[in-house]
Amino acid sequence: MPLNSLLHFPLNPSSSSAPSRENTNTPTTAGGVDETTSAKSRVTIIGSGNWGSVAAKLIASNTLELNSFHDEVRMWVFEEILPNGEKLTEVINRTNENVKYLPGIKLGRNVVADPNLENAVKDANMLVFVTSHQFMEGICKRIAGKIREDAEAISLIKGMEVKKEGPCMISSLISEQLGINCCVLMGANIANEIALEKFSEATIGYRKDKEIMEKWVQLFNTPYFIVSAVQDVEGVELCGTLKNVVAIAAGLVDGLDMGNNTKAAIMRIGLREMKALSKLLFPSVKDSTFFESCGVADLITTCLGGRNRKCAKAFARNGGKKSFDELEAEMLQGQKLQGVSTAKEVYEVLCHRGWLELFPLFSTVHEICVGRLPPKAITKYFDHIPKY
Repeated sequence: MPLNSLLHFPLNPSSSSAPSRENTNTPTTAGGVDETTSAKSRVTIIGSGNWGSVAAKLIASNTLELNSFHDEVRMWVFEEILPNGEKLTEVINRTNENVKYLPGIKLGRNVVADPNLENAVKDANMLVFVTSHQFMEGICKRIAGKIREDAEAISLIKGMEVKKEGPCMISSLISEQLGINCCVLMGANIANEIALEKFSEATIGYRKDKEIMEKWVQLFNTPYFIVSAVQDVEGVELCGTLKNVVAIAAGLVDGLDMGNNTKAAIMRIGLREMKALSKLLFPSVKDSTFFESCGVADLITTCLGGRNRKCAKAFARNGGKKSFDELEAEMLQGQKLQGVSTAKEVYEVLCHRGWLELFPLFSTVHEICVGRLPPKAITKYFDHIPKY
């Protein structure tokens, strides 16, 4: 039986109004410590945007059902003052709803918003990172030395850090700065659709520890969000990162009304470049990973309906007269546009390695984003087929 089939753990759907088991009578030690709950895992979500709030909803429904986890799911929220003068964290805790980034969706009564990052992570041994990749280095520096020694991490972040010595994946950044193992979760996951419990899939990438991988699968898997796993962290993470660059290209095609044939060609060329760059950077990346939800499925979804496609379409519609920064501020209501910054980071890697000619789509996307080429150039630079 294939690994993916073995890792589809059926979980009963839970209600946010389900009673907490932690309030029941359980044995305690002489010091008053609850023996039953002391061994339970505690989960903290670091990030509370659109996708972070959906992750909280998924996890919170499962912790109520799984005896190995504390019911409470803590979620670090970057504090904001809403137009009515209230603090976002207070509104989330009162209404059980992230009214700014996921309005109309109940997160689960066991989700607790915390504006203090250090306090949010101090007791957790299961850390879920889901924030913009630009902020991750600063976040890691803040919590280094302030987390449990037995902590495990998983990254839902699609992006990379580029340093002089080369690209640094976010999972590697977390592992190096915090000294902990880090898995990744990527997939064809438009957050608002998952929030409405429309069927979706995701892929977890892990290294060696199957036991911790299975815990992550249990935490995220629901009847409407099916999670499988592959032993390929870099492959899964690069799929989630690079597809945003291809989505910018797809949005430009839409904005120029080039049609479905052109868009399909762009997506195919983009997948080819995703695979080639991933394997050049990390030879251990598996070909089969690109056929998981994190690969071709995520690419299709993002090119059809993601925020990168949406903003790129608007960029092409107005002939590049409005910058992506302006469009992000106008159209995304505080969410960040990952594709443009990732395109810049990829371009820096390609320049440093002398690979620009091998990746005409990735290179062209960046040149368009910064205004060196017009949007219509998206189909002008494919006069040769690179040999990788």
